[in-house]
Amino acid sequence: MGMAVTKKTGTAVVRNRVKRVIREFFRLNQREVCDGFDVVVVPKRSLNPERVSLDMVSQELLPIIQNVCGQLTQETGNEAP
Repeated sequence: MGMAVTKKTGTAVVRNRVKRVIREFFRLNQREVCDGFDVVVVPKRSLNPERVSLDMVSQELLPIIQNVCGQLTQETGNEAP
């Protein structure tokens, strides 16, 4: 899992908070992420970093991760994790 949080997001403290929340999301949802694939997260420019929460990140990323993993497992013929 990789992240690209630009300086436009805010100060170092704000950028680190965004990264911590995203890392925590992936730690809690390890089973949802497909094995053998790399994931790179680039926060939206419209993101309000002061309002970033685990719940908000989960609402945004979980459906995307599930959709992509579902498509990848269909294409490769592997069972879902």
